[in-house]
Amino acid sequence: MIKPRKQIPVCELAIKRGLDFVYHFGSSVDNFESYGSSLICCFALLGATAGDQRLRELGRARCQQFVRRWTRNHRIVPDDLTPDLLLDFILVRYALGRLGVRDQALTAQLRTAAKQFSALDLLGFDPLNEPPAADVSFPCDCGLKNQRGRKFCKQCRRRLLMQGRHRVWMEALANTFVAERCGIVFGARYLDVLKWLTAMRPYPVQADANDESLRDAIYAVTHVVYTLNDYGTYQLSPRWLPQEFAFLKANIAPLCVSGDIELLGELLDSLKAFGLQPTHPLLRRGANYLLAKQNPDGSWGDPDEVDIRTRCHTTWTAVDGLRACAWRGTRLSFPGTRLLLK
Repeated sequence: MIKPRKQIPVCELAIKRGLDFVYHFGSSVDNFESYGSSLICCFALLGATAGDQRLRELGRARCQQFVRRWTRNHRIVPDDLTPDLLLDFILVRYALGRLGVRDQALTAQLRTAAKQFSALDLLGFDPLNEPPAADVSFPCDCGLKNQRGRKFCKQCRRRLLMQGRHRVWMEALANTFVAERCGIVFGARYLDVLKWLTAMRPYPVQADANDESLRDAIYAVTHVVYTLNDYGTYQLSPRWLPQEFAFLKANIAPLCVSGDIELLGELLDSLKAFGLQPTHPLLRRGANYLLAKQNPDGSWGDPDEVDIRTRCHTTWTAVDGLRACAWRGTRLSFPGTRLLLK
């Protein structure tokens, strides 16, 4: 008698298909060249925090494959290191640390290299002396990163698009945290960036979930969570961040209407970190929405998106919104943050 094949749960299958899409995305030489450090982090964090042992093994194996490719192309820290390449090196160093791999020589090189840049060079503002700035522009379409305060590109004279204060803060939180976990100061210390938490409140309340200021604020708050819990390692008490906890919960339903899957994945991931269970109505609604919106190729996001990196990151966040973490208790990644949060 032939035994019936065991059916794979829908959520488990969706996660596996999403990870396969991300992995195959990284198989492209061009994609890996521009996004390799983030792909390494994606699978390293999966290998370090996934609640399912098979996912941890998958994450470690794929991370190691990508690291070997990265190392072939980046054997040394170059003398003409740019801020972007410095961050790539730091991300890879952080990812390897999450898997228990240490490289003191590389860390020393990166620590020295980071000293040649100021906080303005790396973060766009100086968190020691000012809150996140509102006059930091995105890189111009011509590729030039203009000095802070410029409204027109110095090179091609196009009008520049300004980043929101919450977006500037979000990137500073993530980059200083990851660097400091490696023993490197990336323009400023993480606590010097986090200390502006109260200055970034209250968070915007908009009827339109596609409002850019609202989206930036949600990203900022999810990265407060990610940096305080070491990207899926620890759970947080809602008492430590009551305003942020309420803000995240309030935006689940609007995002299920607007269809912003990338934000929704980060919200679900962050609310799990606050202790909400998969059976909670908000998490169940969000997870069901993600499962219903997965593309035939396993990805999430707009299949017609010109920049496929956007769909890759959307898929990454959707997977994190669905998967379970192997929490290591309720605590903060940096003990010194407890007094700051009070």
